[in-house]
This record gives sequence, structure tokens and C-alpha cells, in this order.
Amino acid sequence: MKEVTLKIPDNKLAFFMELTKQLGFEAFVGEVEITDAHKELVRSRIRRATENPERLLAWDEVQDGFKFD
Repeated sequence: MKEVTLKIPDNKLAFFMELTKQLGFEAFVGEVEITDAHKELVRSRIRRATENPERLLAWDEVQDGFKFD
């Protein structure tokens, strides 16, 4: 089973939820909370990338090394 995340305008949420119910889909409405620790990890990585851009590789150079199934 696949999961899909959507951003639905507030004024269309009730309609969308009814539609998913009628189609027999599971639906969850909620906010995704990002922890302070995770935010700091991302900020730290951004700082490192900004301070040392020469250590980064371009996506074009590395993408062929990944295997996507």
C-alpha cells in the first residue's frame, strides 16, 4: 500500500474527507510536528554546506551511482 501526503485548503477539507470516505480510503488529518532536534540537525547541515561548499558534489555527478527500484 502507498501513502500520499496532500495539502488541502481549509475550505475544501470537509469535501475532500467525504470523498475519501465514499471511495473507501483511509484518511488522517493532522499536523506533522518536526522536533527541535531534527530542526537543529538540518540547520547544522545547512551551515556546514554553506561554510564548505567545496566538499559537496553536484547531483549530476553522483546520481548514476544510486540504484532506484
